[in-house]
Amino acid sequence: MAEAAARQDVIVGVDLGGTKILAGVFGAGLKCLATAKLSTKAERGYEAVVERIQRCVRDAIDEADLTVKQVRAVGIGAPGAVNPETGEVLFAPNLRWKDAPLGKDLAKLLDVPVFVENDGNVCALGVHEVEMEGKPRSLVGIFLGTGIGAGIILGGELHGGFNRTAGEVGHMVLDVGGPKCGCGNRGCFEALASRTAIFRELSDAIRDGAKSHLVDLLGPGEAITDLKSGDLRKALRKGDKLVQKVVEAAAEYTGIAIGNIINFLNPEVIVLGGGVMDALQDEMMAIIEATARDYAMTGTAEGIRIVPSKLGDKAGITGAAVLARRALKG
Repeated sequence: MAEAAARQDVIVGVDLGGTKILAGVFGAGLKCLATAKLSTKAERGYEAVVERIQRCVRDAIDEADLTVKQVRAVGIGAPGAVNPETGEVLFAPNLRWKDAPLGKDLAKLLDVPVFVENDGNVCALGVHEVEMEGKPRSLVGIFLGTGIGAGIILGGELHGGFNRTAGEVGHMVLDVGGPKCGCGNRGCFEALASRTAIFRELSDAIRDGAKSHLVDLLGPGEAITDLKSGDLRKALRKGDKLVQKVVEAAAEYTGIAIGNIINFLNPEVIVLGGGVMDALQDEMMAIIEATARDYAMTGTAEGIRIVPSKLGDKAGITGAAVLARRALKG
């Protein structure tokens, strides 16, 4: 295995999220050879997270029965505003980072070239190139996780915008005066429909006396925020009315955001992914699509596909591998 892979174009793709780090090793034809996962532990600070990213990358390489010397490059999708030219994370509210030299620091630790892009852009790259074989000329990928990221494909290419920060749809304001967002504004899409927002709403309601099966899933001294997106699905299967109400509200806000995107950009395809969608696709997709078409102007949504990603949790690592491979060829 190691000898065969050594002759291949081995790349590592990393999906850095506010909650978890996922690394994948990719060989020829972007075949995923192995993955590894670690919790992010953002509260420990920048240097500790970079060390955990390095560890996760090495774990994935080891899982593939390879060595770091056999890896040509590492691609990484990071949440927030990124300068892909320098590998710097300019602002990542969910990690509490500002002007963080992630690419340079990780390259130093691994002694491998590292390429950094916004996580939404990276996920959109993965979906467009691998899942959709590069066919749609225009696509918006929206990824609901700890935060909400997105990426835009126009003319078959990633659209970075004037300041390379295009695609921050998670910070479109949908409810002026709504809940505070990590970016400092109020009522952002991310503050209304992300995993963080859903669990915040549930925590507040339970603290105010609302009943929920989620309480039964908690260990002593744990908070609702310690649970995972999959726990929401378990509660829904038990007929949890509170969870149903909060999840349906998040789906409606997602639909409103998509309606706005259709009116403004009119892409051929809108793809939905991320941990929240992976866990709650069956409960959310119908509401999202119906709401999006309600909020889109008459005629603007005709023929536009609104679909869940089939790559699931691997969209980020796949897109990061695409990013690194393109950068090496560039």
